[in-house]
Amino acid sequence: MASTLSAPHLQNEEAAYAYLEARVWPNGPVCPHCGGVERISRMEGKSTRIGVLKCYQCRKQFRVTVGTVFEASHVPLNIWLQAVALLTSSKKGFSSNQLSRILGVTLKTAWFMSHRIREAMRDGAPSMLGGNGNVVEADETYFGRMKNPQPSPQRKGRPYLKPNRPARKRAVISLVERGGKVRSFHVENADKATVTGIVRQNIEAETRIHTDESRLYAGLEMQFADHETVNHGAREYARGDVTTNSVEGFFSIFKRGMTGVYQHCAEKNLHRYLSEFDFRYNNRVKLGVNDIERADIALQGIVGKRLTYRTTARG
Repeated sequence: MASTLSAPHLQNEEAAYAYLEARVWPNGPVCPHCGGVERISRMEGKSTRIGVLKCYQCRKQFRVTVGTVFEASHVPLNIWLQAVALLTSSKKGFSSNQLSRILGVTLKTAWFMSHRIREAMRDGAPSMLGGNGNVVEADETYFGRMKNPQPSPQRKGRPYLKPNRPARKRAVISLVERGGKVRSFHVENADKATVTGIVRQNIEAETRIHTDESRLYAGLEMQFADHETVNHGAREYARGDVTTNSVEGFFSIFKRGMTGVYQHCAEKNLHRYLSEFDFRYNNRVKLGVNDIERADIALQGIVGKRLTYRTTARG
């Protein structure tokens, strides 16, 4: 990590702008106001701000940060890129308190920076999982407590028998393509209609589906190439290649990070934390992505996702 953070674009703001421009504008500057690519020049010596350009088609000034999660921030860009490097290279996350201490910013600023980076990690145009006989494992888990729990209509008013009932916890559905990517969802109720709807909308019909024995997944064999289950209640965790170990492994990383690193997460922000853990899993070393490449991939998602502190704090 020390060698990674010593890179020139992480120590010098001018180098940081050049680094970001090369990734956001690989074919040259593009005006975010009018979309023009011609008659754009740098305001070198004419502006006290680093990285300022002017479009002589709409006669407006801009920087590469306009229209991105970095827009209108008073934090130097090289500090932003340090935050991206730290958050993308830490397997189980990087707390705002630690980020504040390392970057020398306030806790409030570090918290807001983290959420902007998580938004950049979000996949805005996800492709379908599976296909061609590939295996996708589906499972649900429960994490944290809901602020206003709503019992499932399927209970029909029946009382709960266990104090740690899932209905009082936040439900997370994850789909993991074996040897590939994961996609996670925070849902209000993990009922059959919701779960099967997510499975159908995100997985190709030619896919083999592996789940546990839960009735939430009953009937999937009618919609996919195959549906096989393992009976966890009978201590069956693998039968040949039929297993849900991949999705269970993802849940393990997610929960260890949320409990040991972040410790607290408001329900309105859970979807952003899921995007963070999905991103790192989908760009892990096993898939040939190193720390530097992972940070660059995150930077590819900064455009068109501007957040303000007010909208972030309100969820």
